[in-house]
Amino acid sequence: MPAVFLVSDTHFGHAGVCRFTLNDGVTKMRPWTDPDEMDEEMVRRWNDKVRPNDKVYHLGDVVINRRALPTLARLNGDKVLIRGNHDIFRDEEYRKYFRELRAYHVMNGMILSHIPIHEESLGRFGVNIHGHLHANRVMKKTRWGNTEHFDESIDTRYHCVCVEHTDFAPILFEDVVKRIEAEGGSVGFKNGNGPIM
Repeated sequence: MPAVFLVSDTHFGHAGVCRFTLNDGVTKMRPWTDPDEMDEEMVRRWNDKVRPNDKVYHLGDVVINRRALPTLARLNGDKVLIRGNHDIFRDEEYRKYFRELRAYHVMNGMILSHIPIHEESLGRFGVNIHGHLHANRVMKKTRWGNTEHFDESIDTRYHCVCVEHTDFAPILFEDVVKRIEAEGGSVGFKNGNGPIM
């Protein structure tokens, strides 16, 4: 039976992402300085994990420029793109490489999106699996009076699958579920509100 993988924010062909730093402003987010070297290594890591018949949900920001689009033909898997803020080309350009294009997808009571959805939109979903934040995570907020404050703990209603969190390769859906549960998150619809797909 085919496996299911998730991945986000590969940014194939993006020289700038090779210069991004963590919040400390010093530590590089990715270990490469050259986008071609980055692309080659991420293609290798992808194909080492994903077989041709496996399903891959890419949660957006797949490439940054059109020149990098042909890289997608080299990636194993039956691919679905959940469009991100940098996926700005015409649908036809992506359909050469992806079976489906979507804004979001619901799987096992969890909602998959590129940008984390607003907490008031989580509703019946146990967790929002997302991309967009690269090495960051959604943190818990507390209100004191009229001001919001972020504490230092992860909001377990959100789980980021950007490549910076997955060793620069797709991650098995089952492993994402294990990570969510290990952090204390809730897998599946809340209060039995909806079918498990």
